[in-house]
Amino acid sequence: MSRTGPTRDGLRLSPFRGLRYAPERVSSLAAVTSPPYDVVVRPDGLRHLETADPYNIVRLILPHGDSPAVCHRRAGETLRRWRAEGVLRADPEPALYVYEQYGEGLLQRGLIGALRLSPPGDRVVLPHEDVMPDVVADRTALMRATAANLEPLLLTYRSDETEDGHGPHGATAVIERAVRRTPLLTTTTEDGRRHRLWAVTDPAELTEVDADLGRRQALIADGHHRWATYLRLREEQPAPGPWDSGLVLLVDTARHPLRVRAIHRLLPRLPLPEALDALRGAFRVRRVEGPLPNALKALNDPADSPEPESGTARTGTGGGTGNAFLLTGGDGSFHLVDHPDPALLARTVPGGRPRAWRTLDATVLHSVLLGRIWEVPDDPEHIRYIHDAAAAVEQVDRHGGTAVLMRPVREETVRQLAQQGVMMPRKSTSFGPKPATGLVLRSLDTD
Repeated sequence: MSRTGPTRDGLRLSPFRGLRYAPERVSSLAAVTSPPYDVVVRPDGLRHLETADPYNIVRLILPHGDSPAVCHRRAGETLRRWRAEGVLRADPEPALYVYEQYGEGLLQRGLIGALRLSPPGDRVVLPHEDVMPDVVADRTALMRATAANLEPLLLTYRSDETEDGHGPHGATAVIERAVRRTPLLTTTTEDGRRHRLWAVTDPAELTEVDADLGRRQALIADGHHRWATYLRLREEQPAPGPWDSGLVLLVDTARHPLRVRAIHRLLPRLPLPEALDALRGAFRVRRVEGPLPNALKALNDPADSPEPESGTARTGTGGGTGNAFLLTGGDGSFHLVDHPDPALLARTVPGGRPRAWRTLDATVLHSVLLGRIWEVPDDPEHIRYIHDAAAAVEQVDRHGGTAVLMRPVREETVRQLAQQGVMMPRKSTSFGPKPATGLVLRSLDTD
């Protein structure tokens, strides 16, 4: 993200002894990786990962059990057993890790390390979304039981490269030198992406990284619940120690811009006809032609929408197109919901926050649609969050209810709100590409 100026109170990324799979003990490195825990939402996806290899990381991040306590205890026991059996081994010396993803027209490189947890209010690490207490409690119990950071958060910062016109220096230069060396591992996951990892252990290079990042602040792109977990667990510790840091991947978006996608809502207890009927007089509702790609094009293309009346312009994605949502249920139909009644917005959307927040699609969805019109309780039984639009449609086709498909928010809107200290509604954004889980872990016992 942006520079904070020359200060010792910026980002502090420390080397650690990475915990990594022994290649000879697993069928392949690709077979033991997983997407982040909150992306693995479908039971068939979970089963696919579990059967890919008996040591797949999903058995740690999403363990089975009759109760949450059993799940967490089982994950801790599994991790300790895998370490005792030599399936997971700690690297011989502390390192920062250069991580690369390549494929689908993208090249992403960043640094994985143990980031010092900054005190509240110091504005070094900027969250942009609210969190759900039950998810934080679950991740906290899991991390406590395993004494490990099982998957890195995705954080972004911005280097000076586009500001001063000079070539790579600081952390960027260290990364560029590292990728010319032999990697620790190379694997290609089933989505076709190649992943590579290098260790940076040279004291001079570590100092170069520290001097650069120590002047910067970062935006949490993905992992708000795990960040809240890091902070909670740190507060539980009576003395300084490894819990004062958390595992992150830092990506310089001046060189490697991220993609921002939407996170969709599934309302399993709200039938689509009931949802549509309740919108009469409050929003414009139009049936649009499928299949899903055509319907999503209608959602994301405001070309046929008239301009809002003077004084009521709305910026649901941060781009000036007005609020819009795509609803679908189990009957295969798609319905575009847009042009909310300005008077309804004025009465319902909370004031006292920047216009960019008040006009977000997610703000209008939660304040107006869920909170006022549909009266959907804000709990996991009534609202589920799904990253993939096709998966959301599949779920609602199988089980009924209403899927609300969303549009992505502009990254600049996210950044501006975060800099003002304004939290977006939970699950407003999905930044990517996200790091593969399972390539490098951090044990709190080893550190």
